[in-house]
Amino acid sequence: MELRELTPILQHPATLRSEQIEKLKKLVDTYPYFQPAHALYLKALKNKDCFKYNNALKITVAHTTDRSILFDFITSEVFNQNEISAQIKQNSEYIKSIEVNSIDDISIDRSVTIDDALKKQVEATKGVLDPNLFKQKEEQKKHKKLEEKLQLGKPLEFNPNETHSFSEWLKITSFKPINRDTPEKNEAPLTNKLDTIDKFITENPKIKPTTYTPKPKLIKDEESSDDSLMTETLARIYVEQKSYEKAIQSYRILSLKYPEKSTFFADQIKAVKELRERNKINND
Repeated sequence: MELRELTPILQHPATLRSEQIEKLKKLVDTYPYFQPAHALYLKALKNKDCFKYNNALKITVAHTTDRSILFDFITSEVFNQNEISAQIKQNSEYIKSIEVNSIDDISIDRSVTIDDALKKQVEATKGVLDPNLFKQKEEQKKHKKLEEKLQLGKPLEFNPNETHSFSEWLKITSFKPINRDTPEKNEAPLTNKLDTIDKFITENPKIKPTTYTPKPKLIKDEESSDDSLMTETLARIYVEQKSYEKAIQSYRILSLKYPEKSTFFADQIKAVKELRERNKINND
């Protein structure tokens, strides 16, 4: 990608087109520490709803010194915008510009003739082609439906309020920051705070009341984690990482948190269990 093509995109990321993906991929391969190129490549994959997005996000994180800036970018309105609105506008203007020729006429007789010809072609192929050859195997259909339901391989979408989900995703990814000769900046304070929260939830420390404080009668809560931090994105992260028990527990918490969507979450739990069993069979 030449500089004259890259500069306008850097200035206006919303103008990025999906056909520029390959050029950006070559650019990040050639200059792996050029962080703006990684960010633009991510947006191009997001626009295309490409399955490569999640892995590319991991690589971008590894090459990013300040992850809070990256988080702000992928949750921004500019990043989540795609080409659809521009394409719709362009197509609408094109359709309006088309002139209808009043001389052209598709007669009823011509339509009937075409219909008869198609019927003859269908009759001629009967007995020659086996319809079963064109039927997808039921098992393949089931697997595909399961993956679509759980959105496996789909880009993970974070919003500005999901810093905990993003932090959790960073911790469970296998990528580590790239070692550089120059000293790296300290990690963002936000991530450090979230790590402290996670540690507090995991250790579940018991706070002893003072002798003069009356002991209240409380119902013991078996689930000590902070449910307010649970999101659908985090549940999807657990599914992607094959942490099925955590994913099931996450959807149960979400079902209690959002009772109006309990049917949807129950369906997700069922799908996760099916996926877990399928993977067990494949591994045996």
